[in-house]
Amino acid sequence: MSNITKDNFRKLCLSKLRFFSKQPKIKSNRTICSKIINIINTHKPKKILLYIPLNIEVDIRQIINKLRKQKDIEVYVPYMKGKSFVPVKYRLPLKKKKFNIKEPNFSNFRNNNIDFDLIVVPIVGIDKLHKRIGFGAGMYDRFFETLKRRPITIFTQLTLCKTNEIITDKYDIEADYIITK
Repeated sequence: MSNITKDNFRKLCLSKLRFFSKQPKIKSNRTICSKIINIINTHKPKKILLYIPLNIEVDIRQIINKLRKQKDIEVYVPYMKGKSFVPVKYRLPLKKKKFNIKEPNFSNFRNNNIDFDLIVVPIVGIDKLHKRIGFGAGMYDRFFETLKRRPITIFTQLTLCKTNEIITDKYDIEADYIITK
């Protein structure tokens, strides 16, 4: 039996990601984004939830910019609200908010009942079950609980941080795809 806990593993992964974020990562971002675009082209989703990246996350802004130009796709991003978030349409300008996360204005909020076809989620790590270890706030877990149906889910990470232990909880989300460099 291992002594690894979710919190210890999260700290290890964040340390690894902070180190990686100091390395040139343009090529990794391009490669990962290309794989995400291929999945999008395969599944042809109409409503997509993406994220506005932090420095230690895969920079998917090129995907956001590309998809926003397509008339048949609606692009949403999280807007932090309470202990979770609500999806809002991606619009400029972005403002820096809590945890240095950039968000569009809240004025374009519609509702939380959007039937997403695809969601791209940043991860800190995954466990043996390929369940997500995030930053520890549980925002994505709470958000996924509100969905009517489970959309295609893609986890992204600059460099894979995985444990062969089961350290996640029942409510932690799983992905259909895990994309790293």
